[in-house]
Amino acid sequence: MSTTATQAGLNERLNDYYELTKPRVVMLIVFTAIVGMFLATPGLPPLEPFLLGTIGIALCAASAAVINQVVDRQIDARMSRTAQRPIVQGHVGVGQAYTFAAVLGVLGAGLLIWRVNALTAWLTLASLVGYALVYTLYLKRATPQNIVIGGASGAAPPVLGGVAITGEIHAHALLLFLIIFVWTPPHFWALAIDRREDYARAGIPMLPVTHGDRYTRLQILCYTVLLALVTLLPYLTGMSGVVYLVAVLGLNAGFLWYAVRLYASTASPLPMQTFGYSILYLMGLFTALLVDHYVPI
Repeated sequence: MSTTATQAGLNERLNDYYELTKPRVVMLIVFTAIVGMFLATPGLPPLEPFLLGTIGIALCAASAAVINQVVDRQIDARMSRTAQRPIVQGHVGVGQAYTFAAVLGVLGAGLLIWRVNALTAWLTLASLVGYALVYTLYLKRATPQNIVIGGASGAAPPVLGGVAITGEIHAHALLLFLIIFVWTPPHFWALAIDRREDYARAGIPMLPVTHGDRYTRLQILCYTVLLALVTLLPYLTGMSGVVYLVAVLGLNAGFLWYAVRLYASTASPLPMQTFGYSILYLMGLFTALLVDHYVPI
């Protein structure tokens, strides 16, 4: 075998393992954790817990993503959105994936315990278990409220980031948790509407499968209204100022516009357009929190 072919095979192998970690999801998790770190201190966070905390949280999030793909491999094989994942395609074996997840999790948790603080490590491990086991193994298959209950794990990163810097859980970090917790259902249900047939074929009781599209669209609208109210709390409690308020009012107007259109129309592009906006919304909101923290008015 030529050197070029060997290198190409190695690159493909590395890419398979990279895709197992759900990099785009992990990047969003790490971004919200980093913002939580900056918001936890009046100035800049100390360098060591900032860097090592970020790495540790990222490794644990990646470990949870790998476990999720191992556990869901049979479901993934029946869904067009996930049928090309490395385990489904046989590019990575189940044992290899579990070993990879274990290495990532041990390295991440070990780093947090050793160089950050024990509370961050335990909370991060609890989040890992909540997503990889409680949500993936049980909630996802048991109830159409799976994403609501399981959303607690995905909402944890800002709290983890704050604890990595301060060593304690602050009320402001819990506000960030609440925002992501309320954001998760309209975010994910928009995707679930678009992929309803996939979930039905896989036997997963997502809300559009069990209660229909119309009911799900109403729930998205209700949760978006609730989100618009919850996201005012950082300003109302004095956590953030006018910069954040102006930004979040604009972001909420956009999300409400998508949610109302999604409820009023069955046009096929709207669910994925709403899903795409929801990601930009969360990134924009946390960016506004960060800018406001350092540019108060």
